[in-house]
Amino acid sequence: MDLKTTYLGLNLAHPFMPGASPLADDLDVVMQLEDAGAAAIVMRSLFEEQIIRQRYGFAALSHADREGLPEALSYFPEPSEFPLGPDGYLEQLRRIKKRVAVPVIGSLNGTTTEGWLEYARLIEQAGADAIELNFYHVATDPLEQGVEVEHRLLDIVAVVRESVGIPLAVKLSPFYSSLPNLAAKLQALGAAGLVLFNRFYQADIDPDELEATPRLRLSDSSDLLLRLRWLAILAGQFGGSLAATGGVHEPIHAVKAVMAGADAVQVVSALLRNGPKYLAHIRRGFEEWAQEHGYTSIDQMRGCMSLAQCPDPHAFERGHYLRVLQSPLPPGPSMVSGAKRRRR
Repeated sequence: MDLKTTYLGLNLAHPFMPGASPLADDLDVVMQLEDAGAAAIVMRSLFEEQIIRQRYGFAALSHADREGLPEALSYFPEPSEFPLGPDGYLEQLRRIKKRVAVPVIGSLNGTTTEGWLEYARLIEQAGADAIELNFYHVATDPLEQGVEVEHRLLDIVAVVRESVGIPLAVKLSPFYSSLPNLAAKLQALGAAGLVLFNRFYQADIDPDELEATPRLRLSDSSDLLLRLRWLAILAGQFGGSLAATGGVHEPIHAVKAVMAGADAVQVVSALLRNGPKYLAHIRRGFEEWAQEHGYTSIDQMRGCMSLAQCPDPHAFERGHYLRVLQSPLPPGPSMVSGAKRRRR
């Protein structure tokens, strides 16, 4: 089967790659990923807070009163807690580029243009083949309108797009009022692709210590459903590349992502659980399933289950919604015991 695909204008042997994660922090692990057949290497994100702290927390303490910056920085980890600082990130990117033959994608994570412009250029100069802009923002200000949140994202993409020559992918959350409209605006600004979706990690509460406690939960297959839905919607509307990230743990999950419209499938949690070699298992299982079902190329499979293949997508979505709500509930313990009592 012909697995060749194009993602962000990059010609890849197949769609499967590690997503942004600690996997690229260790050069030995990167080499194992390439040996397992990774089509590209996506580095973990360099955070805006790291860049700002390096710039203002150390190099320009005279700006201590700038927009409450020192107070804001106190909420974040110390520089020593980040595996790679801004300079170390660029050096790791250079090392990876020297050792692997596949494309390397850098990642920036933030919510403002501060610091992104300079480091986007530096990431390009270090040899990255593309940049993934990871926009993670939780709207907490009641005076900030939803359109302002979107404009902030669009401004960042516009500034970075004008400043670098390599392709840009935008990693989004699903929490926009009209994701297709936002996708169209991002495409108009020159975004080459979308990555669906950023995972929002919620903190728990320790009631004894009166503290918020961050919890890292790896994804499971249930996370895939939201990705499939929006891949299927955007596949017929967005003119750039689409990548799925979150919920791909078995080869059949990758099949579903491609059928929904994914050009690339990023895997993280499954590799953290099972090791870099697991990527080869996903690729091999995907290819075996496709061949058994008569597919000769990935192009033949991609988007076959997208809404672009439906004559009336709105009616399809509403009909599916209604069918789910009208379907019988699965019996729980209380329902089963209640039914037994009634039969008696």
